[in-house]
Amino acid sequence: MEIKQVHRLSQQLVMTPQLQQAIKLLQLSRMELVDLVREEMMENPILEDGAESSQELGKDDPDVKQESELQGETELAAPSGEESSHTTEVSGTETSSESQAVGEIDWDNYIENYSSQPSMPSFKPNNDELPSLESTLTKKTSLEEHLVWQLRMSHLPTEEENVGMLIIGNLDHDGYLKEPPLADIAEEGGVPVEMADRVLAKLQSFDPIGVCARSLSECLLIQARHHGADDEVLVKMITEHLGNLEKKNYQAIARDLKEPIEEIYEAAKVIMNLNPRPGREYTTEEPHYITPDVYIHKVGDKFFVVPNDDGLPKLKISSFYKSALNGTPQAREYIQDKLRSAQWLIRSIQQRQRTIVKVTESIIKFQREFFEKGIAHLKPLILREVAEDISMHESTISRVTTNKYVHTPQGIFELKFFFNSGIRLTNDDDKLASEAVKTKIKQLIAAEDTKHPLSDQKIVELLREQTIDIARRTVAKYREQLGILSSSKRKQLF
Repeated sequence: MEIKQVHRLSQQLVMTPQLQQAIKLLQLSRMELVDLVREEMMENPILEDGAESSQELGKDDPDVKQESELQGETELAAPSGEESSHTTEVSGTETSSESQAVGEIDWDNYIENYSSQPSMPSFKPNNDELPSLESTLTKKTSLEEHLVWQLRMSHLPTEEENVGMLIIGNLDHDGYLKEPPLADIAEEGGVPVEMADRVLAKLQSFDPIGVCARSLSECLLIQARHHGADDEVLVKMITEHLGNLEKKNYQAIARDLKEPIEEIYEAAKVIMNLNPRPGREYTTEEPHYITPDVYIHKVGDKFFVVPNDDGLPKLKISSFYKSALNGTPQAREYIQDKLRSAQWLIRSIQQRQRTIVKVTESIIKFQREFFEKGIAHLKPLILREVAEDISMHESTISRVTTNKYVHTPQGIFELKFFFNSGIRLTNDDDKLASEAVKTKIKQLIAAEDTKHPLSDQKIVELLREQTIDIARRTVAKYREQLGILSSSKRKQLF
């Protein structure tokens, strides 16, 4: 054994912090990007949102042009007499922002030309028809709040009210008491189980009817009794034949209960009008609205890709730290380090926008018929085809298309939507995208006779008549992905 020095020549890829940040920004959704920029603005004191000030100062202001050199905003730094825009034609050339200098910025020149003029106050129209602030500060009443209000209005003894609060606190979002058992709640409240039963019966009479039930059958029975429809046949159907009701096997129910099939039909109609999820109307979940990352506009015979910058912070350098650059060497070094970090963040965001636009342009080349005619003309497409078209790696395309949305003439879609497997056609070697096949299955089921719904095998035969060769299990898989029930559960006898 000996210790010696050996020279070795090798190559390796080192992930710098800047490259890691660029990759991270590329795969973030729009909302995640906004959150990350805001966090960076809190950590980096020289960054601020300059959207309002840049709009008020104007494009011809020399200070805005100087600032745009830091931000890399070509639309502000374009020479006079030339138009600069983010809009990119599919067949056109790329912007010249790639050729910008990547070196260090002349901070001294930046100090001399940067203006510390404060931003003008934003204009707010005085419109008396707008709703007041109080009318906009509201939220929906939750199921728990609705039940607690009714419980307190019932004026129950303190022990019973405490048990009622425990029961309400253990309800799920549908209004069911599934866990823990009532005996455990009574033990936690320090009361007998009989008292807990009385409180539960009281809560089950609250609005919405059927709440605080421990099972589906109990929920339906509570509603049936409330509406005065709890005859013997209906009660037995709820307690003993929920499985047959789900399958709409009314013949088996009639044989077991020894009742005419017409009476079973009438009882089934009543059960169908009951609410199996009484708590869902009090859901507090807010709708999530999708903001597209890019827009696709058709002008004549050409498609144009426009990135959506609305809602994204317009980063700029805070004028508060301008004087610090002329201060002590320690302060100057700190400010320059933060300036470099801000510069790289701004360039990474712009590179992200350019990459999304580039990928969208490539998708238009492959899916042009979709944008012109609709989803039925969607073609099979894989990540490798787009990656080869724009000379990027498949992993980059995957990051770009994840959680990114595009507004098209056919609607708003996720970029992943355009990548589909192919279903071979019977008459030639062409293929049809799986999403287009799903649409055809949905159209066939929507036009079916509800008393004689189409089976999966019948759908296979109808698709084969349209030159689409597909297996029955594939039809079943696509039907489940569309959230469509099987033929036995779609059947309507009355």
